[in-house]
Amino acid sequence: MERLATPIVTTLKTKMHILFTLLLLICSLNEAQLHLQPDNETNSYLKPAGSHVEAGNPSEHQQTCTQDISAVLREMSASLAGLKVEVKYLQKENEAKTRELELLKQQDQEKTKELELQKSVLDNLKQQDQAKTKELELQRRELDKLKQQDQVKQVAFSASLLESGVEELGPFNAQTPLVFKRVVTNIGNAYNPNTGFFIAPVRGVYHFVFHIKGHGHASHYTAAALFKNGEKTFIASEQQPSHLAGTANSITLLLEVGDVVFLHQWENTRVFDNENHHTTFSGHLIFTM
Repeated sequence: MERLATPIVTTLKTKMHILFTLLLLICSLNEAQLHLQPDNETNSYLKPAGSHVEAGNPSEHQQTCTQDISAVLREMSASLAGLKVEVKYLQKENEAKTRELELLKQQDQEKTKELELQKSVLDNLKQQDQAKTKELELQRRELDKLKQQDQVKQVAFSASLLESGVEELGPFNAQTPLVFKRVVTNIGNAYNPNTGFFIAPVRGVYHFVFHIKGHGHASHYTAAALFKNGEKTFIASEQQPSHLAGTANSITLLLEVGDVVFLHQWENTRVFDNENHHTTFSGHLIFTM
């Protein structure tokens, strides 16, 4: 507003200067006209009879012109003084508005800083929340893992050869898998009654026991062997010429996850089972490693 007031004062001064110049020019022209008027004697010859012309007084005209100029100057001075007062008022108002604007800017900057600080705090809280969420997720997974490990540690099974009825297997010309179909216990579901395979769910030490029955015969044994991953470990066998013959064996093995344990009936042997479940296969986890 201070910049706006300055051109106003300048414009007014220019107009006053022009007006003052015009007044001086008018007064000069009036004075020149008075000097150009003929004197009374000359006019007396030129004037018609009976006519009367009054000659003006130059000093009176000059005095009137000076008075008019003074009046205009006083009016212009009064206007200029009023304008100066208005300009000062506008300058003060402009300064007050400027201070108010600066204060608003400072308040805006403070609010901006406060918002940035709150945003930073909120981001920090979000990061902490994400970290806590990840930590809780890890703890949950660890807990689930511990639960699974605890469940895996509980491994035991026991099964007999036949579900029901009476059957004698063999003799065969080659080793034949023994599938124990009647499952009494299968904690951990490591034994598969469809294949006869026990698959280790966890690394650890396991103990297995197998009992084999068969009718005595002069030419055929009653025998079976326990295999680990296709490799023969222990064998149980019995031979007698008549009556029911029985044999058994047990073994303790260190198994890795996925190792397979199963029984094979030995070639040229006889294996028997009935509703009394003489031929059985059992095992359990002793401890993990």
